[in-house]
Amino acid sequence: MGGEQSLAMPPEKGPHRVGCADVMVGHTQQGLFFRLFYPCVPRDGAERPLWIPRYEYCSGLADFRGYSRRWCAPLLSISIGSCRVPLSWKAPFKPCSNGDSSAAMTYFCTAEAIREQWIPHQHVPQGQKEFYFRNNQVHHRANECARALQLFRDISSGKSIPNILPQGFDLSVLKDSIDLAKAAVMGHSFGGVTAVLALVKEPGFRCAVALDAWMFPLENVLYPEVPKPVLFINTEKFQTPESVAKMKRLSSRNSQTKIITILGSVHQSQTDFAFLTGKLINRVFNARGTLDPYKCLDITSQAALAFLQRHLDVREEFARWDRLLEGIGDSVIPEAPFCHSNL
Repeated sequence: MGGEQSLAMPPEKGPHRVGCADVMVGHTQQGLFFRLFYPCVPRDGAERPLWIPRYEYCSGLADFRGYSRRWCAPLLSISIGSCRVPLSWKAPFKPCSNGDSSAAMTYFCTAEAIREQWIPHQHVPQGQKEFYFRNNQVHHRANECARALQLFRDISSGKSIPNILPQGFDLSVLKDSIDLAKAAVMGHSFGGVTAVLALVKEPGFRCAVALDAWMFPLENVLYPEVPKPVLFINTEKFQTPESVAKMKRLSSRNSQTKIITILGSVHQSQTDFAFLTGKLINRVFNARGTLDPYKCLDITSQAALAFLQRHLDVREEFARWDRLLEGIGDSVIPEAPFCHSNL
């Protein structure tokens, strides 16, 4: 396997230091809960957030993989529970002068004393067909994406949007720093198909990047309605011929929709797990392929940046990676290899 095991995430590579904060709007499951990443003002001694901030997420990951919480959750907590994200927690926002979640576990805060109410990962109920269950979920998630974009519209218009989390990040500092004309949506796995569906539900999203999208939950009648370009970045060992065929239906309708595959990668290669797992956790979660995870990250980031520059009119030098969008490059091929999934 390429690369040395580091058990640490790579630092940011962009022109700005990155801050992050959690945002919750509303007191019910119909509210919004997300982690916001933003350009920040560097400061010495800034706190770095834990990658798994609560033990409940370890339990959720165990449920997601179908393992017993009794042994898997403590194993995750011990092995990677102390890992921190190389970002500045709640750092001061850096204003911009030119206005430039298939969660394993989550929670919302009730209005009564801001009490947390946890929502576990939902398995398909016995006797119910998986498509209808997951289809309902993907529509719910895509609606959340649309509501998130509307939230930023409200912030930009000057509306007061309270972040109900204790000592929550002040959303008003984002006013005049959000370019709503350059909105895109991006997700991995279930989040990948959510990003595709969000293009149907929210015209404000100009394009989507789908990382190893699980296309199963999307109903066939919606394929003709996807109006914007999508970049599908697949891994070698996850996709099925049926899933790739659905991606090709979209690319046949829009010449700007691209499908590429990163060789030597597995489904978790496009997640943080690839950098945080030793031999034991890797065996449990199949988190690493044969390709160096840093190289996989570079290919994914560069292809996404080239695609976003093309469709968001971003004035940067990302066009130098345009060849990746055609599947040209080391460890990259167009469309998908003729192999069977390990699902």
